[in-house]
Amino acid sequence: MALLKKGSKWFSIFHLKCPRCHEGEMFKTGSWSFVKSFEMYERCPKCDLNYFPEPGYYYGAMFISYIWMAWFCLIFMAVFFWGLDLPQNTAWAMLIVFIAINFVYIFRISRLMWININVRYNPNAIEKYGKKEEPDTTK
Repeated sequence: MALLKKGSKWFSIFHLKCPRCHEGEMFKTGSWSFVKSFEMYERCPKCDLNYFPEPGYYYGAMFISYIWMAWFCLIFMAVFFWGLDLPQNTAWAMLIVFIAINFVYIFRISRLMWININVRYNPNAIEKYGKKEEPDTTK
C-alpha cells in the first residue's frame, strides 16, 4: 500500500519512526511495551532531529488522542452493540480491554501525528543533519 511506504507521513506514524529521516526510532522500547512506555529519545539517533523543540510541545498530541479515541469508541460501540447485537455490558467490556491493551500504542501514535504536522520528510536528512563522527585524537 502506497500510504505506508517510506516517505509518507503514515509510514512515520505507524512505524514510530523519526518524521524527518524515517529511520531513527522515537521511543526507547517496542510498540506495546509496558516497561518505560512513555520514554522517548531526546534526539533522533540517525539525523539528530530534536524531538522536544520546546517545553510542552506535545500538549497538542493530547487533543489528537482525545478526538481519535472518541471517534473510535463511538464506532466500536455502534458496531458491537447495534451492528452485532451484543449486550451493552459486553461491548463496553470489550472496548475497555481493547483500550487498556493498546493505550501505549495510542499514546505513541498521537505524539507521532503531532510531530508529523510540523516536520517534513527529507530523504537526505542523515547526510545533511546526521551526527558527525568525532575524529579520534588519541593517536
